[in-house]
Amino acid sequence: MVQTATQTESPTRGIGKDFRSSSGLSGGFSIAPKNQTEKDSSIFLALLQLESQVRKAQTVKELCFLLANETRRLVDFRQACIFSITSKGRMRGRVEAVSSVAVVDRNAPMITWIERVISELWGQGSLKDPGPLSSTHCSTELQRDWKSFAFPHVLWCPLIRADQQMIGGLWLTREIPWQDGEVQLIRRFAETVAHAWQALGGTKRRVKSWKVLKNWLWGVLVVVMAAMWLPVRLSTLAPVEVVPRDPSVVTAPLDGVLGEILVHPNTLVQTGQTLFRYEDTTFRNQFEVAEKNLSVTWMEYRKVSQGAFVDHDTGAGMPVQASEVRLKEAERDYAWDMLQQVEVKAPRAGIVIFTDKSEWIGKPVVVGERIMEVADPQEFELKIDLPVEDAIVLREGAEIEVFLNAHPLRAIPAQLIHASYHASILPTNVLAYRVEAEFTDPPEDIRIGWQGTAKIYGEPVTLFFYLFRRPLGVLRQTLGF
Repeated sequence: MVQTATQTESPTRGIGKDFRSSSGLSGGFSIAPKNQTEKDSSIFLALLQLESQVRKAQTVKELCFLLANETRRLVDFRQACIFSITSKGRMRGRVEAVSSVAVVDRNAPMITWIERVISELWGQGSLKDPGPLSSTHCSTELQRDWKSFAFPHVLWCPLIRADQQMIGGLWLTREIPWQDGEVQLIRRFAETVAHAWQALGGTKRRVKSWKVLKNWLWGVLVVVMAAMWLPVRLSTLAPVEVVPRDPSVVTAPLDGVLGEILVHPNTLVQTGQTLFRYEDTTFRNQFEVAEKNLSVTWMEYRKVSQGAFVDHDTGAGMPVQASEVRLKEAERDYAWDMLQQVEVKAPRAGIVIFTDKSEWIGKPVVVGERIMEVADPQEFELKIDLPVEDAIVLREGAEIEVFLNAHPLRAIPAQLIHASYHASILPTNVLAYRVEAEFTDPPEDIRIGWQGTAKIYGEPVTLFFYLFRRPLGVLRQTLGF
């Protein structure tokens, strides 16, 4: 009976039992499935390839993009966010890259929410070690949006430098829980990324660069401070115009309406040449009426003088009548003089300077109104309107460089003749001083009416005063010291 029992028990020990499980429990060799081995090999190969790509990254931005998108080759996830961590400011975490997104929208609600979560967890000290995160670690306000902006299971993996300082982190989300093996795999890859991140923008390089930059800044500062004491000539810019010298002004000789202008602007005229004429209808009628009145008065005077031979009382009115005749003669002569001034002639030879014929024809003018000028084209000077805010101390004979619009690359030398003491308002509503100058060596192609910019030189000053003259003036006017 014993033998039978023994024979019966011995075969049944191997029936229905897994040899691999038994061997594993007893400490023997474990034979892994073929599919699991191939999967582990592919993950190991992917890790090596990713580490190679990380070492080839040229910038931190490229590194973050690689970490956010290529990590799928190691573990499966739905969304990844790469953070940069700073110890300054209220918001400690900043999203640098998001998986499957080329450009991060800083104003997106999800990005704003994730940054707030990271900042709050950083303050709690929950981000030092890699591991899963849950909504229970956050405040009530952030928990309400957890289901909207994140999947149920979140994995956090910090990026830590060699000096144990955190420079960033990896935020991964998906629907299923994270396994310990996946966490260790992500942690291994994160160490490689942190080392590359430090190499691309690490503290040592920044410190070294800052030291070099600091030395350069001090050197530049010393050079600039020394240059501020260099002597330079004070100068200012102002608009300039070539104007005629001592022109003959042609004004309106009487009140009336201009009927015709016989010359064109900037044309050469001779002495006595007719420039313009008035509408002579009124003046001609006044002359004819004056002649008729003189004829009537003269006939009355003859009548009185003939009656004086017959009647003594009639002869007594002869002096009064003679005065009337002289008055009418004066009125006729005045009307004749007015009629003779209908045509205005050139007082001298030269060019005629005025704006446009159409602006004057048919326009009523008064006596003394300026209409045009006649000037010698070879006699000209410079008129400079120096704004009050740009005024400097000017001396007679001061050097001036003129840059005309017709020749902007040519500097024409000139010298100051006179500067007014009182400023006047220009047509552009700018208060300016009138400065007169002349060319020291005038070119042959200069024309009256050309405009440009004049650079007026003053006394020698330091470079500091030259650069900060106007700011110091405004500051003194504002503060009053």
